[in-house]
Amino acid sequence: MGQYFKPAILDENNKVQAWTYSHEYDSGLKLMEHSWMKNPFVQAFEKQLSRSGDFYKSRVVWAGDYADEEPGVKVIDEGKEYDANIYALCNDENKINPKVTSTEDYPYIVNHTKKVFVDKNKVPDSDGWRIHPLPLLTAEGNSRGGGDYHTQNEDEVALVGSWARDVISIEKETPILTTGTMDYKEIEFLLKEEW
Repeated sequence: MGQYFKPAILDENNKVQAWTYSHEYDSGLKLMEHSWMKNPFVQAFEKQLSRSGDFYKSRVVWAGDYADEEPGVKVIDEGKEYDANIYALCNDENKINPKVTSTEDYPYIVNHTKKVFVDKNKVPDSDGWRIHPLPLLTAEGNSRGGGDYHTQNEDEVALVGSWARDVISIEKETPILTTGTMDYKEIEFLLKEEW
Protein backbone atom coordinates (compact mmCIF):
# COMPACT_ATOMS: atom_id res chain seq x y z
CA MET A 1 0.00 0.00 0.00
CA GLY A 2 1.09 3.55 -0.63
CA GLN A 3 1.92 5.83 2.26
CA TYR A 4 0.63 9.40 2.29
CA PHE A 5 2.47 12.37 3.79
CA LYS A 6 1.57 15.77 5.22
CA PRO A 7 4.19 18.40 6.10
CA ALA A 8 3.47 19.85 9.53
CA ILE A 9 4.72 22.53 11.90
CA LEU A 10 4.90 21.37 15.53
CA ASP A 11 5.14 23.26 18.79
CA GLU A 12 7.55 22.25 21.58
CA ASN A 13 5.00 19.70 22.85
CA ASN A 14 4.60 18.04 19.41
CA LYS A 15 1.16 19.59 18.89
CA VAL A 16 0.39 20.33 15.23
CA GLN A 17 0.32 24.08 14.66
CA ALA A 18 -0.13 23.99 10.88
CA TRP A 19 0.01 21.61 7.94
CA THR A 20 -0.47 21.69 4.19
CA TYR A 21 -2.33 19.26 1.91
CA SER A 22 -0.64 18.27 -1.36
CA HIS A 23 -3.82 17.65 -3.38
CA GLU A 24 -4.70 21.33 -3.07
CA TYR A 25 -1.59 22.02 -5.16
CA ASP A 26 -2.26 19.25 -7.71
CA SER A 27 0.58 17.18 -6.22
CA GLY A 28 0.56 13.55 -5.16
CA LEU A 29 0.28 12.43 -1.54
CA LYS A 30 3.17 9.94 -1.67
CA LEU A 31 6.61 11.15 -0.68
CA MET A 32 8.31 10.63 -4.03
CA GLU A 33 5.32 11.98 -5.94
CA HIS A 34 5.98 15.48 -4.63
CA SER A 35 9.57 15.65 -3.28
CA TRP A 36 11.09 17.41 -6.26
CA MET A 37 12.68 20.79 -6.81
CA LYS A 38 10.24 23.38 -8.11
CA ASN A 39 7.23 21.36 -6.92
CA PRO A 40 4.59 24.02 -6.11
CA PHE A 41 3.31 22.20 -3.00
CA VAL A 42 6.79 21.84 -1.49
CA GLN A 43 7.67 25.45 -2.35
CA ALA A 44 4.44 26.79 -0.80
CA PHE A 45 5.18 24.99 2.46
CA GLU A 46 8.90 25.75 2.35
CA LYS A 47 8.32 29.51 1.90
CA GLN A 48 6.55 29.51 5.30
CA LEU A 49 9.97 28.69 6.83
CA SER A 50 11.57 31.85 5.42
CA ARG A 51 11.96 35.16 7.26
CA SER A 52 8.89 36.43 5.41
CA GLY A 53 6.85 33.32 6.25
CA ASP A 54 4.60 32.64 9.23
CA PHE A 55 6.74 29.79 10.62
CA TYR A 56 10.34 30.95 10.37
CA LYS A 57 12.58 28.71 12.49
CA SER A 58 9.90 26.14 13.33
CA ARG A 59 9.87 22.44 14.14
CA VAL A 60 9.07 20.53 10.95
CA VAL A 61 7.99 16.98 10.22
CA TRP A 62 6.88 15.44 6.91
CA ALA A 63 4.43 13.11 8.62
CA GLY A 64 3.61 9.76 7.04
CA ASP A 65 0.37 7.96 7.78
CA TYR A 66 2.36 4.77 8.57
CA ALA A 67 4.65 6.58 11.05
CA ASP A 68 4.72 5.61 14.73
CA GLU A 69 1.93 6.81 16.99
CA GLU A 70 2.51 9.60 19.48
CA PRO A 71 2.92 8.21 23.02
CA GLY A 72 -0.29 8.56 25.00
CA VAL A 73 -2.18 10.45 22.27
CA LYS A 74 -5.62 9.17 21.30
CA VAL A 75 -8.19 10.42 18.84
CA ILE A 76 -11.85 9.54 18.44
CA ASP A 77 -13.16 8.90 14.96
CA GLU A 78 -16.71 7.74 14.32
CA GLY A 79 -17.09 6.85 17.99
CA LYS A 80 -13.94 4.72 18.15
CA GLU A 81 -10.80 5.68 20.06
CA TYR A 82 -7.42 4.86 18.61
CA ASP A 83 -3.73 5.78 18.92
CA ALA A 84 -2.73 8.67 16.68
CA ASN A 85 0.40 9.75 14.86
CA ILE A 86 1.18 13.27 13.64
CA TYR A 87 -0.47 12.57 10.27
CA ALA A 88 -3.76 11.73 12.05
CA LEU A 89 -3.50 14.89 14.17
CA CYS A 90 -3.53 17.14 11.09
CA ASN A 91 -7.11 18.39 10.89
CA ASP A 92 -9.09 21.15 9.19
CA GLU A 93 -8.62 23.48 12.18
CA ASN A 94 -4.85 23.71 11.69
CA LYS A 95 -4.60 23.35 7.89
CA ILE A 96 -3.02 26.22 5.96
CA ASN A 97 -3.01 26.90 2.23
CA PRO A 98 -0.04 29.16 1.58
CA LYS A 99 0.34 30.82 -1.78
CA VAL A 100 2.71 29.17 -4.25
CA THR A 101 5.89 31.22 -4.41
CA SER A 102 9.24 30.31 -5.87
CA THR A 103 11.93 29.49 -3.31
CA GLU A 104 14.81 29.44 -5.80
CA ASP A 105 16.29 32.52 -4.12
CA TYR A 106 16.40 30.58 -0.81
CA PRO A 107 19.03 27.94 -1.58
CA TYR A 108 19.85 27.02 2.03
CA ILE A 109 17.80 24.71 4.23
CA VAL A 110 19.07 25.20 7.77
CA ASN A 111 18.66 22.87 10.72
CA HIS A 112 19.09 25.06 13.81
CA THR A 113 18.76 22.11 16.19
CA LYS A 114 21.71 20.22 14.72
CA LYS A 115 23.50 23.34 13.40
CA VAL A 116 23.84 21.97 9.87
CA PHE A 117 22.60 23.12 6.47
CA VAL A 118 22.12 21.91 2.91
CA ASP A 119 22.69 23.91 -0.25
CA LYS A 120 19.89 22.98 -2.67
CA ASN A 121 22.02 24.14 -5.60
CA LYS A 122 24.35 21.20 -4.95
CA VAL A 123 21.66 18.49 -5.12
CA PRO A 124 22.56 16.10 -7.97
CA ASP A 125 20.57 15.99 -11.17
CA SER A 126 19.22 12.70 -12.50
CA ASP A 127 17.79 12.96 -16.01
CA GLY A 128 16.59 16.50 -15.33
CA TRP A 129 15.07 15.69 -11.92
CA ARG A 130 16.44 16.77 -8.55
CA ILE A 131 15.06 15.56 -5.22
CA HIS A 132 14.07 18.34 -2.83
CA PRO A 133 15.92 17.75 0.47
CA LEU A 134 13.30 19.17 2.87
CA PRO A 135 10.65 16.41 2.58
CA LEU A 136 13.18 13.58 2.81
CA LEU A 137 15.25 15.05 5.63
CA THR A 138 12.14 15.63 7.77
CA ALA A 139 10.14 12.50 6.79
CA GLU A 140 8.71 10.24 9.49
CA GLY A 141 7.66 6.77 8.42
CA ASN A 142 9.71 6.54 5.24
CA SER A 143 10.36 3.05 3.80
CA ARG A 144 7.09 1.68 5.21
CA GLY A 145 4.99 2.07 2.08
CA GLY A 146 4.85 2.40 -1.66
CA GLY A 147 5.93 5.75 -3.06
CA ASP A 148 8.52 6.23 -0.28
CA TYR A 149 12.21 6.82 -0.90
CA HIS A 150 13.81 3.38 -1.02
CA THR A 151 17.54 2.66 -1.08
CA GLN A 152 20.05 0.03 -0.04
CA ASN A 153 22.65 2.67 0.80
CA GLU A 154 22.99 2.77 4.62
CA ASP A 155 24.19 6.38 4.65
CA GLU A 156 21.11 7.47 2.72
CA VAL A 157 18.82 5.43 4.98
CA ALA A 158 20.32 7.22 8.00
CA LEU A 159 19.89 10.66 6.38
CA VAL A 160 16.20 10.29 5.50
CA GLY A 161 14.15 11.51 8.46
CA SER A 162 17.19 12.60 10.45
CA TRP A 163 15.85 16.19 10.69
CA ALA A 164 12.27 15.28 11.64
CA ARG A 165 10.95 17.58 14.41
CA ASP A 166 14.05 19.79 14.34
CA VAL A 167 13.91 23.60 14.06
CA ILE A 168 14.22 24.46 10.36
CA SER A 169 14.40 27.61 8.26
CA ILE A 170 15.21 28.46 4.68
CA GLU A 171 17.69 31.22 4.01
CA LYS A 172 19.10 33.32 1.19
CA GLU A 173 22.60 33.11 2.68
CA THR A 174 24.51 30.43 4.56
CA PRO A 175 23.99 30.45 8.34
CA ILE A 176 27.70 31.12 8.64
CA LEU A 177 27.04 34.54 7.05
CA THR A 178 23.70 35.22 8.76
CA THR A 179 24.90 34.26 12.26
CA GLY A 180 28.45 35.47 11.89
CA THR A 181 29.80 32.26 13.46
CA MET A 182 31.31 29.03 12.23
CA ASP A 183 28.94 26.98 14.44
CA TYR A 184 27.04 25.62 11.42
CA LYS A 185 28.38 22.91 9.13
CA GLU A 186 27.32 22.17 5.56
CA ILE A 187 26.27 18.60 4.79
CA GLU A 188 25.83 17.07 1.37
CA PHE A 189 22.47 15.85 0.14
CA LEU A 190 23.40 13.51 -2.71
CA LEU A 191 20.25 11.38 -2.90
CA LYS A 192 18.99 10.40 -6.35
CA GLU A 193 16.02 8.20 -7.06
CA GLU A 194 16.94 4.79 -8.40
CA TRP A 195 14.79 4.11 -11.43
